[in-house]
Amino acid sequence: MSLPEGGRVAVYYTPPPQDPLFPLSTSWLGRDPERGAAVTQPDIPGLHEVTAEPRLYGFHATLKPPMRLRPGVGWDALASAAGDLAGGIAPFALPPMAVADVHGFLALRETEPSPSLQALADLCVAWLDEFRAAPTEAELARRRRAGLSPGQEAMLRRWGYPYVFGTWFFHMTLTRRLNAEEKTRYRPAAELHFAPAQAASRCVSDICLFTQSEPGHPFLLAARLPLRG
Repeated sequence: MSLPEGGRVAVYYTPPPQDPLFPLSTSWLGRDPERGAAVTQPDIPGLHEVTAEPRLYGFHATLKPPMRLRPGVGWDALASAAGDLAGGIAPFALPPMAVADVHGFLALRETEPSPSLQALADLCVAWLDEFRAAPTEAELARRRRAGLSPGQEAMLRRWGYPYVFGTWFFHMTLTRRLNAEEKTRYRPAAELHFAPAQAASRCVSDICLFTQSEPGHPFLLAARLPLRG
């Protein structure tokens, strides 16, 4: 395949289709990123609106943030390098997850720290960075509007994204940022919706390449790369 000019690629963790978390997540967000198809959401007033942003990206945890490819680099080279990365990592257990309030938005987070998750994210950022195009000034300005710490600013300058390595944390976003009243409605609903899958034991057995054809278009799951170390 090829990535259109201006398109982006990211490396994500997303559960496999046989994991009950996968159909629950596509239902909650209203889109299946593997099929590129809309999915009927639960009958919860306002859910379609508060899930609009995470629906665009697809249910995931970021390992290598979305990036444009630098000039002269093609999809095949990136996919090959990502496959080599995955081939050197052994599958590992993922701690149980629970709905959490993360800086105002709801997300599924691990219930205990996972050094293996951190190591995987760190490796994805560093290993694939040679393929990343430098961010534009507009992209940098957009990131800085969030109010970055000195450490996050340093990560933005070096890696093109402020939340990597020591500023990264595992989370699978479920909503946009909510106000206090919205949290009282959507957090219990999310906890109930994901309850059948939250405590299940699961294994991180692959990493996923997601692509976005152009700004504003939804991310699609382009490839699953098995961990084979």
